[in-house]
Amino acid sequence: MSTHFVMDTAVLTGRSMRHIFRSMDTIITTAITPIALMLLFVYVFGGAIRTGTSNYVNYLLPGIMLIAIASGIAYTAVRLFTDLQGGIFERFRSMPVSRSSVLWAHVLTSLAANGLSLVIIVGVALLMGFRTSATILDWLAVAGILALFTLALTWIAIIAGLSAKSVDGAGGFSYPLIFLPFISSAFVPTDTMPGPVRWFAENQPVTSIVNTLQNLFAQKPVGSDIWVALAWCLGILAVAYVAANGIYRRKTG
Repeated sequence: MSTHFVMDTAVLTGRSMRHIFRSMDTIITTAITPIALMLLFVYVFGGAIRTGTSNYVNYLLPGIMLIAIASGIAYTAVRLFTDLQGGIFERFRSMPVSRSSVLWAHVLTSLAANGLSLVIIVGVALLMGFRTSATILDWLAVAGILALFTLALTWIAIIAGLSAKSVDGAGGFSYPLIFLPFISSAFVPTDTMPGPVRWFAENQPVTSIVNTLQNLFAQKPVGSDIWVALAWCLGILAVAYVAANGIYRRKTG
């Protein structure tokens, strides 16, 4: 990794972050919907849902965090699409700027913006009664898994931003990702679901990630879930990274 790449990425990331801080509604909007869902499920549906835990917000929080990330990466796709349509890519090509820095700046901005949204959500969850016995190492593991999940989805967002024909198309790809936690163990245990739905819920990536986060917060053994979660995240990341860079080379070649 050259110094040229690092410096270019730092400068372009600073540019993207300034856009975010000048329009904080992006982060607030990303956090509002997951918080509204958390309030709805805890205070309206929570009494009717049996999860085997005494505190439903503890059970619910990991799934809400994944929904927040899935919502947040839509803005990454939109920002990239806007840059592409605005001609900024052509301007960068005429300058001595590392080509890969342009994409990595959007990726790092996504990690930072989603991280801020998650901090807000955890703060609200604490006010709602979320409690954990997790140690510092457990929290670091949670942060690492969430960062890896964000990174994997962000590269999918990069593909959408580079391939979309409209702003709505750039952001709309995230809807299936937002919906995915609803068919997982994020809101109810999978053993309460009918056969085909249960099979899908137990064999899609969100369930293993949610189970891992729930166990880390409760200081329970994570078992094989953590390895399944890491395999899903790394696999999605690898495929999306290769695909995104291939599209980017065709767009800028």
